[in-house]
Amino acid sequence: MSEELEHFPEEFQPEIPSNYDENDGLFEHLNIVVDKNQEPLRIDKFLLIFRQNSSRNKISQTCRAGNVKVNGKAVKQNYRVKPGDEISVLLARPPRENVIIPQNIPLNIVYEDDDLLVVDKAAGMVVHPGFGNWDGTLVNALASHFEQIGLDTDLDRIGLVHRIDKDTSGLLVIAKNEFALSHLARQFFDRTTQRLYWAFAWGNLENDEGTITGHIGRSEKNRMQMAVYEDGSHGKHAVTHYRVLERFRYMTWVECKLETGRTHQIRAHFRHIGHTLFNDERYEGNVALRGQNLPKYRQFISNVFEILPRHALHAHSLGFTHPVTGRPMYFESPMPVDMQRAVEKWRNYLANNL
Repeated sequence: MSEELEHFPEEFQPEIPSNYDENDGLFEHLNIVVDKNQEPLRIDKFLLIFRQNSSRNKISQTCRAGNVKVNGKAVKQNYRVKPGDEISVLLARPPRENVIIPQNIPLNIVYEDDDLLVVDKAAGMVVHPGFGNWDGTLVNALASHFEQIGLDTDLDRIGLVHRIDKDTSGLLVIAKNEFALSHLARQFFDRTTQRLYWAFAWGNLENDEGTITGHIGRSEKNRMQMAVYEDGSHGKHAVTHYRVLERFRYMTWVECKLETGRTHQIRAHFRHIGHTLFNDERYEGNVALRGQNLPKYRQFISNVFEILPRHALHAHSLGFTHPVTGRPMYFESPMPVDMQRAVEKWRNYLANNL
């Protein structure tokens, strides 16, 4: 899931771009056809001319990571372009003009080496600075951490490879050098990473497992929401696989596996099938959508909302290939306290109200 815009005051929130997904704004995918009059030239020099805001090192590491392909094959930086060559490049975008201020904000770092680190992000932390949140973000905290460990990074920006929503908790991998950034970006682009999310969805899902498919794009009715278009008329193709982990009669704990990484993908897909995520205010899940119309039940739901004051979504596991060693890496994050307390509350309620 991608970093959303929920941290803006409602009256100032810009609409969500229709092509926004978890890597949007972090990387650009270039497709270039070399002009018929082009003289032979090293591809690193060619790309520097084509993208003047890049650096020789960035282009070199992008080639090294296999992110520069000519006619479908990865090439080294000394490859000489020829007329008619079809070049494909996955390139980290340059930084925005705003300066990242290092801030000593606690981070839950579950793994770190010379090339990357994995962070277990708490709910409520915005991933990167933006309108309404220029500081106090994960990126500000990372800048401080890099400063404290004396990392003289050659990154144009803090090495974000993917993002999750402000109120989604869980795991993120961060690159510490240009090569790691390019290598990890390719894995996310090619969808070879392994990620599982835990979510609480309103209602009792009919099947123990299933797949939700539908293009996701900006809603035509509410521009702050994403909607599912089954006919493919809008948005981008999106696929979510789910498996039921536990049923609570009026709410279901599900595990979700993403084939794609569209903005609000799990949230929009589950709303589309009539099972909005629990306490998801953006998608009207912050009211009792299922259950009894009794004061006792309504009070119970209100109490659970207080325990879990955000949408119930957690990036539980993350797997990828280490960009330097080639070793498979796999991490799991336990259920956060607020979601665990909500589960216990539901179990107690059902035990006493069967």
